[in-house]
Amino acid sequence: MSLFQFEATRSGEIVKNILGETKTPGVLVVDRYGGYNKASCEIQYCYAHLFRDIKDLKKEFPKNREVKRFVDHLAPLFAEAMGLRGKPLSDDDYYKRAKEIQDKILVYCRSSSKHLGIHKIQDIVLDNERRLFHWVKNREIPPDNNRAERELRPSVIARKVSFGSQSAKGAKNRSILMSVFMTAAKRLQHQTMRQWIHSILNDIADNPSIDLHHSLSAIR
Repeated sequence: MSLFQFEATRSGEIVKNILGETKTPGVLVVDRYGGYNKASCEIQYCYAHLFRDIKDLKKEFPKNREVKRFVDHLAPLFAEAMGLRGKPLSDDDYYKRAKEIQDKILVYCRSSSKHLGIHKIQDIVLDNERRLFHWVKNREIPPDNNRAERELRPSVIARKVSFGSQSAKGAKNRSILMSVFMTAAKRLQHQTMRQWIHSILNDIADNPSIDLHHSLSAIR
């Protein structure tokens, strides 16, 4: 399922309104935006965002040997972590390698350093250790939110072209349409999106009081 909600704010109240305040099962993979602290479930921080921060450190201080050594050791570990789920590994091999990657990341982040930029990365990892290694214990949990980022891209491009929704009603309509279409795209197996929309419109024409929620949940 995909759920889109376009609002005028990114406050933590949006997260709380969607997920509720009761403890929710599962793990939410997010960037480090503070609004997600309101989530009622466990959180996994995205490695892609942190990976970019690590690479940017080297770009900012290209001649600093300490920075170069730190980044050259740490960046490949984050890259391998993001690619580990895609490798044809048995569960035993996956969890063994995942634990090795975790241990090495923590070693480099606990090592002494002088550069303030290195300290910043180390502090992010050590202060948020509980939110960085869910993928080590459960290979179903990705260490990045790339899937969500890819699904958001068409909406982001549309927003730039159209300058976003001009009213609350427009934002609500966009939220509903994107949620329905992206969920359908995940579930459709024997129809194209065009065929499915065509069949739904025919069903509505035949019966205007049709239960659209049932139509969506019955997608095959």
